[in-house]
Amino acid sequence: MAMRKDIDHGRWGGVKQGGLAVLLLVAAFFSPGCASLVIQPMVGPVVKNLNRQADLELVCDGAPSYLLLLDSLLVSEPDNARLLLHGTQAYTAYASIMPECGRPERAVVLGERARAYGLRLLGTYKSLAGAASLPLAVFSEALQSAGPGEVEKLFWGGYSWATWIGFSQGAPAAVADLPKVEQLMLRVLALDETFYHGGAHLFLGVYYGSLPVMLGGRPEVSRTHFERALAIGERRFLPTLVAYAEYYARQTLDRELYVRLLEETMAFDLALAPDLTMANVLAKRRAQRLLAQVEDVF
Repeated sequence: MAMRKDIDHGRWGGVKQGGLAVLLLVAAFFSPGCASLVIQPMVGPVVKNLNRQADLELVCDGAPSYLLLLDSLLVSEPDNARLLLHGTQAYTAYASIMPECGRPERAVVLGERARAYGLRLLGTYKSLAGAASLPLAVFSEALQSAGPGEVEKLFWGGYSWATWIGFSQGAPAAVADLPKVEQLMLRVLALDETFYHGGAHLFLGVYYGSLPVMLGGRPEVSRTHFERALAIGERRFLPTLVAYAEYYARQTLDRELYVRLLEETMAFDLALAPDLTMANVLAKRRAQRLLAQVEDVF
């Protein structure tokens, strides 16, 4: 789910890719605390430019340099919450696009790194330190003390965790963590349901829609979450449309809705949401494949 990054024709926020090697060296030589003061102001523009990129191949080839930069900074400042947030977002996004980059095997490794950074990010909120090992009841209780200022941590920590689970190939230990991710997203909804284009609603729509009813699936709850996410995102965040088709319409055998959602995705003009270009490009690619499967699915 996307939350994607993009680059601007071989440049990272005005810095050529070759310049990243220099930045990495700079980061390595700065004393702890100084590196992020110099480089963190560059990260925001880089992320914004990444999100506006339409060239998937360029992102696939260039993003590793950005990941290496973040890794280097986090070696110097392992508890820096802002850097952990950027690392979590970057690894989550890059893991998610690995299948589209033709390297699905890398998704597992990158997903593990995304989760590791995400758990460290959650741990910067003291009540959630060691979140992976906390019993579910203790974890859920700890979440109730989180306020609006923690929404960003909760969402991206949960989304990175979900990404790792998604690439775990059904490993029982990974799937067993899903209730914790559910609790994170429910807390995000309680604090700010609009965060990241209604991303918590999108996750819960997928979560409740992907399971058969006999195994805990709740299709109508799923539909409610998808509809709310679409309203919040004003139908401009195309991953919501595609997920709605794939995890609700297909599961409930609603062919008309399935086709309508995917055709709406394909017809969307990318220029209407330039800051969501990469996420929407990927959604269109997925929608095209799903439309080609209509006769097989229904």
